[in-house]
Amino acid sequence: MTQLTTEATTDPTTAVTAEGPALPARHGDPVGFAELPVLMGLMTGDEKHGPAATSTLDALWVLYDRVLRVSPGTATDPDRDRFLLSKGHGPMAYYAVLAAKGFFPTAWLPDFGSYDSPLGHHPDRMLVPGAEIGSGSLGHGLPLAVGTALGLRAQGRPGPAVWVLIGDAELDEGSNHEALAYAAAAGLDRLHTVVIDNASATHGWSGGIASRFTAAGWSAVTVDGRDHEALYTAFSTPHPGRPHAVIARVEPKDT
Repeated sequence: MTQLTTEATTDPTTAVTAEGPALPARHGDPVGFAELPVLMGLMTGDEKHGPAATSTLDALWVLYDRVLRVSPGTATDPDRDRFLLSKGHGPMAYYAVLAAKGFFPTAWLPDFGSYDSPLGHHPDRMLVPGAEIGSGSLGHGLPLAVGTALGLRAQGRPGPAVWVLIGDAELDEGSNHEALAYAAAAGLDRLHTVVIDNASATHGWSGGIASRFTAAGWSAVTVDGRDHEALYTAFSTPHPGRPHAVIARVEPKDT
């Protein structure tokens, strides 16, 4: 695959190679899953949290490509689906997917983490088109997703689904356990949690992570986090009256 440089042409919406434009960079131009590693490769510098980012790539792509009812044109529609990235300390895969789907130009990616870039080391919802929350500190995403689902219910909006992606190590944080216990008791069946399991949790769970959710009254399934069809099937599993968790197992962080 052609390697991209971090240059930009005089047209600021075009990603380039040494031989000229290689990837579409305008809103609405198609970029496929195969190009995502190239987009991620544009983001250089220190503190990239590479394993944290690459562990989420497949789940993020399947969600944005086949599941979520949100696009650049509907990013402010009150009836859009909401996606919250709790695992915000490794956002490069998230940025790559958002760029691929046209939320912002791919030409933004080489400036990742620079002083005046909207693409920080942690996503900022005020700067990143398509981002619903600012994130990075562990343990906040699931409680925020519970609040989002409750808010939509209070507004009489039963249509939007709420999705949150967390890391398995976030289950070391008590705030997540309070949130998942409440979500099931409240019957928040428009709430979905994707847990990326790369064996980072300090303690783990007897019976696996899914057992923690089912014990609280959730629907839960565990799948291969690199298998797109398995992910899609798990994401689209009916779960009437209950919130739903998908545990996506990927290679351990340190391998």
